[in-house]
Amino acid sequence: MNTPSPKGKLYLLPVPLGEEGDTKDVLPQAVERAIEFIDHYIVENDKTARRFIKAILPTKKQPDLKLSVLNKHTKPSEHSGFLQPCMEGKNVGLMSEAGCPGVADPGAAIVKIAHEKGIQVVPLVGPSSILLAMMASGMNGQSFAFNGYLPIEKGEKRAALRNFEKLSQDKSQSQLFIETPFRNNKMLEEVLLALQPTTHLCIAADITQPTELIKTKTVAQWKKEVPDLHNRPCIFIIHKF
Repeated sequence: MNTPSPKGKLYLLPVPLGEEGDTKDVLPQAVERAIEFIDHYIVENDKTARRFIKAILPTKKQPDLKLSVLNKHTKPSEHSGFLQPCMEGKNVGLMSEAGCPGVADPGAAIVKIAHEKGIQVVPLVGPSSILLAMMASGMNGQSFAFNGYLPIEKGEKRAALRNFEKLSQDKSQSQLFIETPFRNNKMLEEVLLALQPTTHLCIAADITQPTELIKTKTVAQWKKEVPDLHNRPCIFIIHKF
């Protein structure tokens, strides 16, 4: 009886949160070592993924790379095929456009399939904007919730914000959310209108970048000094103590 070949592993490869600074300053050597032996990748953008791999390991031969693109245009029916190299005994690397794959990231669907197929998932240490924002916020690191994107409709968005504010007070649970960077200023405007003056708001923008801004103030204090967040990747955290 033939013994089935061992499956390859799915490596979750973190990438920097921004383009400024030395890539190797924010990533452990384990990422470079993984890239040395991985030729198959699942990425959001072919061009930026190749640029990242070249920055980490300039000696890696680009023609040897086999990249599958996973983004909003990818059909769910294609997901399983991305892991075929693992089924053939080859390792695969999964990368996000920024930070850690699988968290607030389409890569979570691939990780789910990997578990279903019995493929070992190996997460590597790297920068997470969610955790870094919480670390620096001074809010409740014992209990917090990441809520992703809020509703687009103004009334629904305000209702969601007020619900998060109530949850933060009733459960002592800090509430995190994000917005598309070009809509950040509008989001901040809505936050300052919807929440009570004494509610605390942490704004964590451009994390790990030279323009990094991480401050926690009350809503009343933010109204006196409103930052420009346009096109700056940002995490918002609210907590009513």
